[in-house]
Amino acid sequence: MITSVLSWAWVATGVILMLLVLLHSPKGDGMGGIAASGSSMFTSASSAEASLKRTTWTFLALFLTLAIILSARWLT
Repeated sequence: MITSVLSWAWVATGVILMLLVLLHSPKGDGMGGIAASGSSMFTSASSAEASLKRTTWTFLALFLTLAIILSARWLT
């Protein structure tokens, strides 16, 4: 019973983690940014981006913890 609940929680955190990663703003201009000026490279992140980053790391830690618990079969 607890294993199935944790499995569904693991799937849910995986989906939420994918959505959080897709919400991040792009960091660079790709190959076209090499020739461009580097003035925008060192701007500080906004508070929304910082909280999004913190939330993403939290869900990543939760996802990996659940993956380890489920793969080690500690609860069966």
